[in-house]
Amino acid sequence: MVKIENFFLGKKNNIKNYQHHLKKTRFFFNSFVKDFENSKIPLLKSYEKNYEFDFSLKTIKKFSNYQNIIIIGMGGSILGTKTIYSFFKEKIKKNVFFFDNLDLDLNSKYNKIKNLKNSCFIIAGKSGRTIETIVNLGIIFKKKKLKNKLIIIAQPNDNALLDIANKYKAEFIKHKEYISGRYSVLSETGMFPAALMGLNLKKFKNLKKLLKDKKFTSILIQNVAFISAFISKKINNSVILSYDSNLNDLGYWYQQLVAESLGKKGKGVNPILSFGPKDHHSLLQLYLDGPKDKFFTFFNSSKKKDKLKINQSIIPKNMQFLKNKNLSSVIEAQCNAVKNIFKIKKIPFRQITFNKNNEEELGQIFTFFALETILLAALMKLDPFDQPAVEQVKIETKKILM
Repeated sequence: MVKIENFFLGKKNNIKNYQHHLKKTRFFFNSFVKDFENSKIPLLKSYEKNYEFDFSLKTIKKFSNYQNIIIIGMGGSILGTKTIYSFFKEKIKKNVFFFDNLDLDLNSKYNKIKNLKNSCFIIAGKSGRTIETIVNLGIIFKKKKLKNKLIIIAQPNDNALLDIANKYKAEFIKHKEYISGRYSVLSETGMFPAALMGLNLKKFKNLKKLLKDKKFTSILIQNVAFISAFISKKINNSVILSYDSNLNDLGYWYQQLVAESLGKKGKGVNPILSFGPKDHHSLLQLYLDGPKDKFFTFFNSSKKKDKLKINQSIIPKNMQFLKNKNLSSVIEAQCNAVKNIFKIKKIPFRQITFNKNNEEELGQIFTFFALETILLAALMKLDPFDQPAVEQVKIETKKILM
């Protein structure tokens, strides 16, 4: 199991009203479990092993021989897939390319992909109407190149992507209407690409098992209670400090999940991404000596393979402490140094360490953050599944383009 260690100021009594927030969190957690058992939270069906995908083994085999996977989408339709690929890229034998923004250099980036004939194309977007996704597909679209290679994942209602799928006889995979984009990583959106990458889909999904795991639920409830207490004291900047580049995209997935789920009605948690040790030379001064309005989450991996050793001949006499060190040991030392100073300065943080780097561990952390966000929304009296303000911008954009 992924290791989640809580160093939120060490002693619980250091945080005002922590016991009050803990009691409320337990109440909402017990209510959540009852609702889940009574199938009142259908969105989380995709986090369990018995979830039925809208694609078959035959569909996976049909596209599994392509060496390149090109994925176009925005937000929740692609961030989870990017996380999965980044996490496992050292064992995935295929090339995966992501187009998740509007970029004037898009066409040249696309044309640099080698062997487009050996490529399949996944276009993902729940609504089927996302402007950026349609535009990016339109920029690279060539009918002959996409023939028999195009997969579209969207809702099966009246929308642009469904029209495109019908017109060009693309493989169409239904995106369940009850699953919102930012929670869709373990549904068709993330799992079909994962299947093409050769990963074991069942191992990602353990929600029922985790809800019965006392250690997991205890850590979950404590984390939610601490964060709720922080928010009550206006400590609402959640900084992800990643010390493994394979985990950076997990930070981006977390960022969207938290920002869109909790940023409402003048409330919210502000998710900030930071990358060590690079940011030691830019942001660490602020973190250590700036306003005390932040709590931190360290991402790291204990199983990172490292053959990059420092050439001994280059080490000067006054830096002999680097002798016989490899790259990962230096990174680990810098990460531990920050945590040690955080403890001294009583800066709240938690450490998430991946020990086996397998599907089960990544699925656990997807599930942990999803549950944490849903429980925080309950404590904040918010709906964690809508995004009303974003819809306003979409409507305004269409007005301008018309």
